[in-house]
Amino acid sequence: MEQITPSPLASRRSGPLKGRARVPGDKSISHRALIFGALTVGETRISGLLEGEDVINTGKAMGALGATVERTGEGTWRVHGVGVGGFRAPRDVLDFGNSGTGCRLVMGAVAGCPITATFDGDASLRKRPMKRILDPVELIGARAVSATDGGRLPITLAGARDPIPVIYRTPVPSAQIKSAVLLAGLAAPGETVVIEAEASRDHTERLLAHFGASVRVEPEGAEGRRITLRGQPELVPAPVVVPADPSSAAFPMVAALLVAGSELILTDVMTNPLRTGLITTLREMGADIETLDRRSDVGEEMADIRVRASALRGVEVPAARAPSMIDEYPVLAVAASFAQGTTVMRGLKELRVKESDRLAAVADGLRANGVEVEIEGDDLIVHGRGLAPGGGTVVTHMDHRIAMAFLVMGLASERPVGVDDVSFIATSFPGYVAMLRGLGADFT
Repeated sequence: MEQITPSPLASRRSGPLKGRARVPGDKSISHRALIFGALTVGETRISGLLEGEDVINTGKAMGALGATVERTGEGTWRVHGVGVGGFRAPRDVLDFGNSGTGCRLVMGAVAGCPITATFDGDASLRKRPMKRILDPVELIGARAVSATDGGRLPITLAGARDPIPVIYRTPVPSAQIKSAVLLAGLAAPGETVVIEAEASRDHTERLLAHFGASVRVEPEGAEGRRITLRGQPELVPAPVVVPADPSSAAFPMVAALLVAGSELILTDVMTNPLRTGLITTLREMGADIETLDRRSDVGEEMADIRVRASALRGVEVPAARAPSMIDEYPVLAVAASFAQGTTVMRGLKELRVKESDRLAAVADGLRANGVEVEIEGDDLIVHGRGLAPGGGTVVTHMDHRIAMAFLVMGLASERPVGVDDVSFIATSFPGYVAMLRGLGADFT
């Protein structure tokens, strides 16, 4: 694995953030657009693709598996697919770098093909659990030829020669598990069914329909869903316009709320209701966030978001909201540090198995900057005092969202906040520091 030299950076208290900005394309849609394009027969054109390292690695994997993937301009790509079940065995290891999403989804897609492929990633990805993907795809007929202890990377996966449709109940609310099963189920005859007790991100279901698959989504229990996919479709090429990523928009959004006098408009932000938990929570905290010009594309809602600096108050965030904002908790915790009163974020078990143990990393970063915080079970409790002291250096553990969140903290804290490495920000938000600088942020 290529070694990256750490690149430290600090942010300091800034004047008002002003202007309009479009954050990069949605990461979840970008991964899926490349994968589904590779599974069609014919050519799919994609615009607004996130050109971060994670997504580029997914594109390289699609090329290694036999699709033609070509960049035709900034954010514009062309994918000539090989059809469902048409992947060829790659000559080399599929290296996903830092991306759990890319790795897990492609593992599902390969599981339905009669080929063998080896999956690997960087040191951070090698620590992340993959057994949650191997378990269901083995039911479909794939098998792990080799894996590191506990079902971790590197993993060599032999896909199913005769995929079997399954009914699978996900053990945790996870769009990655659901998507891997559905991608494997594309190659199986009959109906593959995924049942989830809590609804997770539904981008895979929406894009399946966009590319011509027969997919049915029904309620299951109080908060769950039952997704039924008819297997062996011929997916039809369809253009994909990728909306701006709400998880990336979270960082300038919170920065504008915290820095006095700020007003930003963030354009083309996806407002899929399974991705807007952070906006709901910030509004409950007293945030001035206005939704403008609602519209839709590729089956996904989007809008422009106006954000003005606001005084925030502590709230309780229910566990049921976690799936709709799981990547936004680090920057929400930063916002909670500047709120008046205590914010309790419940049910954050999934934060322990992200790029780092985000639950511990967030708590450590807050403590390093003078914020009172505690972890009780899977709950994160932040005691806000209206202003964070700052003055500390945060250990990012190679986690892009930890780095971005604490750079936001420094823009409003009493003293500068340092992060030990910003190099990994490029995995999801290339140009992050430059964008915030252009809006008025101060970095050193």
